[in-house]
Amino acid sequence: MHPQQDPDRWARLTAVAGEALAAAKVGEDAVAVDLVTGYLSGSPEGNEEIRELVLLLFSECSDMVSALGSGGATPVKMQVFDEDGQEVPIDDADPPVRTAIRTLLAEVHGDQEAAAEQIEIALANGQPQELATVVLQALRWTVKLALECEVRDLAVAPWIEAALDE
Repeated sequence: MHPQQDPDRWARLTAVAGEALAAAKVGEDAVAVDLVTGYLSGSPEGNEEIRELVLLLFSECSDMVSALGSGGATPVKMQVFDEDGQEVPIDDADPPVRTAIRTLLAEVHGDQEAAAEQIEIALANGQPQELATVVLQALRWTVKLALECEVRDLAVAPWIEAALDE
């Protein structure tokens, strides 16, 4: 999903996402989430923009997962960790983490409608903390996948590369 038909909106979304990615990269999770939610709560189109921003992150993650797994030379493994850093089965993950996983899997399989539905459900039914968890998961995966793509000399979206080089 690329809302590039409005260049100003695209620039705003990638700027906020980029700042949040830079914060997430250095472990400033609260700052990263605050950047996203704080900016978007002040926007008259807050829910629409947060949906676009989160779907943008998941779309970029999907592109990187595809690049990492192309040709089957190097498998890509999805793992979920609890607060203590221990791996847990996906079915045992917290609901917002499962939402993030479903969104990413939908994007990886080219089903943008299903991905958007997952984010809609999170926006409609989730508490602010649950939405923050989905946002944070998207940020963390984007950072990790981008770093792995760089290690393997694979392409990363220029705006993500710029954000992580800061």
